[in-house]
Amino acid sequence: MQDAPRISNNYFDGLKVSGRHKVVFFIIMIAYFCEQMDNWNFGFIAPALMHNWGLTMKDLGHVTFWYFVAMTCGGLVGGVISDIIGRRKTFLIAITLFSTASIINGLTDSFPVFVASRALTGFGVFCLMVCSQAYIAEMAPAESRGKWQNTVAAVGFCAVSVIGMLCRAIIPLHEEAWRYIFYMGGFGYVALIIAWKYLDESPRWLVARGRVAEAEDVMRDITGQNIDLAAAAAKVPPRKAPLKDVLLSMCSKKYIKRTIVIFLLVVLTNPATFLVTNWTATLLKAHGFSLEDCLMATTLISIGVPVGCFVSGLFSDMGGRKIPIVCMLLFMAVLAPIFGNVSGYWLVVLIGGLLTAGVMGMGFTVFSYTAESYPTMSRNTATGFHAASGRLAVAFSQPLIPVVYAAYSFDGVFYIFTALCIAAALILGIWGARTGGKSLEDIA
Repeated sequence: MQDAPRISNNYFDGLKVSGRHKVVFFIIMIAYFCEQMDNWNFGFIAPALMHNWGLTMKDLGHVTFWYFVAMTCGGLVGGVISDIIGRRKTFLIAITLFSTASIINGLTDSFPVFVASRALTGFGVFCLMVCSQAYIAEMAPAESRGKWQNTVAAVGFCAVSVIGMLCRAIIPLHEEAWRYIFYMGGFGYVALIIAWKYLDESPRWLVARGRVAEAEDVMRDITGQNIDLAAAAAKVPPRKAPLKDVLLSMCSKKYIKRTIVIFLLVVLTNPATFLVTNWTATLLKAHGFSLEDCLMATTLISIGVPVGCFVSGLFSDMGGRKIPIVCMLLFMAVLAPIFGNVSGYWLVVLIGGLLTAGVMGMGFTVFSYTAESYPTMSRNTATGFHAASGRLAVAFSQPLIPVVYAAYSFDGVFYIFTALCIAAALILGIWGARTGGKSLEDIA
């Protein structure tokens, strides 16, 4: 292979996705699946935990608040760290953190320890999420980047339905059976071992650090071709930028517009997203549904999570990324008031499932859009900043949802959801740039 003719190419753009290439995506899928099991398990476990430990809704709110605060930190710190030490090392560290923290949650009898380890889970989960999206963006060909990002997300979010079914089967066994669900976080170590052995570093990150020969070795390993990255490397100054310079570059004349647009996009859409994913069961119960109907409806609605990610992957590469996002936002804006006004059980499940699909498809296409909007030097730092901003908005919006419900009832909550989606669609549609289908170097 060393003697094979060298092919000048811009990383993976225009090349066939090889079997070895798919292994990389598969590893990220496994890690993502384990991550989402840890991310969603608490919602199913919470009622049993309240009964077993005698906790109140305020106690659960305390756990949730610190979980989202830690997620915010995970997005910020994880993004910065991955730009400094690399995608691979950050990926491995994040898996270790959330897997270990989940097991601690299952072992502890101390509520403060539980809160702390749950927060550590949130930190590791979001650190991995931010790193994974940048990882895939840098490893996928330009022409199919959105497809691979959303496909990985779709497989990962199958964990939502899986963990729901496992909880329904295991938790009723005895009053402390909820601990077994947290122990399942240990499956993350399987992903850790596989990633340790088979996951390559991002060649784009290596080139940004001046390690062009190593990047070409990675390209050879993944594509089976002797790729010459000299032309691609010439577009990226091989220097290690100080964090201050990276942060300032996001506010430079070249990037300030996209930074503001993406910031407003995530701050508006993230609270709306978690309104659907976190509060549907509670709001349906308050709206008059029985507890059993709420739990079953929420389980069925959750099928929309992987479906939305998968379906959006089919068209997310069209229209320069921003058009699919705008279309999904408008789709959600139409569905939300319908969901707020339907009363029949199966209509609630159908509309709720479609709304959830739109929410998740939009959310992960936004991840792709964010990762594509910045150069390799600052990609993960910027992705982490925006993701953390969105999660911080979620953390501070949580106490407001019961207030809004008390003032405007069930349908009023979703009218506000619609307003947030329309505002985000207008901002992105008018001022957002097109990214999808282009080389990352051409975008930056």
